[in-house]
Amino acid sequence: MEAQAIRPTPPAPTPPVIDHGTAMRAARASFAGTAIEWYDYFLYGSAAALVFPKVFFDDLGTTAGTLTSLATFGVAFFFRPLGGLVFGHFGDRLSRKQALVTTLLIMGLSTFAIGLLPTVGQVGVLAPVLLILLRMFQGIGLGGEWGGAALLIVESAPAERRGLYASACQLGVPAGQLASAGLVTLFSLLPEDQFLSWGWRIPFLFSAVLVTFGLYLRTRLPEPPEFQALKDAQQRPKLPIAEVLRHAKKPTVLLIFVQAAATIGYYLFTVYSLSYVESDLGKPKSWALTGVLVGAALLLVAMPLYAALSDRIGRRPVYFGGTLFIAVFAIPFFWMLDTGNRYLIPLAIILALVFGYGPTGALNSVLYAEQYPTRYRYTGASVSYQMSSVVAGAPAPLVAAALVSATGSSLAVSWYVIGAAVVSLICIAALTETHRTQLTME
Repeated sequence: MEAQAIRPTPPAPTPPVIDHGTAMRAARASFAGTAIEWYDYFLYGSAAALVFPKVFFDDLGTTAGTLTSLATFGVAFFFRPLGGLVFGHFGDRLSRKQALVTTLLIMGLSTFAIGLLPTVGQVGVLAPVLLILLRMFQGIGLGGEWGGAALLIVESAPAERRGLYASACQLGVPAGQLASAGLVTLFSLLPEDQFLSWGWRIPFLFSAVLVTFGLYLRTRLPEPPEFQALKDAQQRPKLPIAEVLRHAKKPTVLLIFVQAAATIGYYLFTVYSLSYVESDLGKPKSWALTGVLVGAALLLVAMPLYAALSDRIGRRPVYFGGTLFIAVFAIPFFWMLDTGNRYLIPLAIILALVFGYGPTGALNSVLYAEQYPTRYRYTGASVSYQMSSVVAGAPAPLVAAALVSATGSSLAVSWYVIGAAVVSLICIAALTETHRTQLTME
C-alpha cells in the first residue's frame, strides 16, 4: 500500500517589524489620498445643497428640487457597501496597495466627469440621469477606499501610538471638507448667473490635479507589513466576507450602528445646514459655509489630540464623550441656527464639528480596524463602516428636510439626532476595548 503524499503546512505568519519611518510614510500617503477622496465626495454635497437644485432640478420647484438634489447625494451611500465588499475582497486576497490605487482613480474620474455634465436645460432628463450614475461611481470608489486607507496606517503603526497614526486617515475628512467648501465659497463670490453657469464646475475639474498627486504617493508605497507577513505565509482567505460572517458577527453589527449619531450629525452639520440656512432661514449661505470652513480647520488640530488621548485612556471613553456631546447639543444647535444671527450660525456648526464629530471621527479608522484580524480586516472594516453610511448617512439630509417641511420646526430633527445617539451609546458600551493590544493575524 502506497503511502499518501502529505501536503506541507504553510508556515505561520511571522509578526512584522514595525518602524516609525514606515508608519510615517503610510500616514502621509493615507492622509493625502483620503483627503482627495473626501474632497470629491463633499464637493458633491455642497453642490447638491447650493447648485444642483437650480441646474439639474430647477423644473421641480424650490422645495421639491432641493429634496431631490439632496436625495441624489444619498445615492452614493447605497453603493458604498458594494465598494467596500468588492475592494475589501480584492484587498484581502491580492493587494491592499492596488485596491487603493484603483479606488482613487474611480473617485477622481467620476468627480471630473461631473464638472463636464450638460445641464437639464441643454439635454433634458439625461442630465440628472448622468449625474446620478456618476454619483453611484463616487460611492463605489469611496466605499472601497476608506478601509484600505485605514489599514494602510493601522497595519504599519506601533501598537502604543496606533490611534494617533491612524488619525491621519481620518484627517482626510476635514481636509477634504475644508478644500471643497473653500473652493465652493470662493467661486460662489461670482455673480450668481456666472456661478451657476460655469463657476461651480471648476472645483470638480480641479479633482484631476489632486488625483494625479495622490496616485504618485500611493504607487510608491509597499504593502503594509501586517498584510505582507500574511501574504508571505500564503494564508490569505478565499472568501473574506464568509469569514467575517462566520467569526465576527457581533462586532460587525455593533460597528454598523456605533457611529449613527456621528454620521447623521456630520451630514446635518455640513450638508443640510447649508440648505437650511439659505432656504428655510433666508440667510446668506456664506454664513454656514464659514462655520464649515472654520470647523474643518480646527478639526485638523483637534482630531490628532483626541486620537492620542484614546491611545492613553482607550477608544471607548473618547468615542462615548463625542457621541454624548452630539446628543446634548442637538437642540441648542438648531436654536443657534434659528436665531438667524450671522455669528451664532457659524459658531453652532463649529462647536458641533469640534466637540461632537471630532472625538468620534478621529477614531473611526483605528476603532473599526482593530476589531478584525488581518486575514479579513479590509473586508470586515469596510463593510461594517460603509453599511453604517447606508443606515445613518444616506437618509440624514433628506429626513431632516422632510421633518422641517412637515412640522415647520427644527425640533423634530434634534430628536432624530438624539435617538441616533442613544443607539450609538449602547453599541459603544458593548464593543471590546482594543487600545494598546497587538493586532491578530488570524
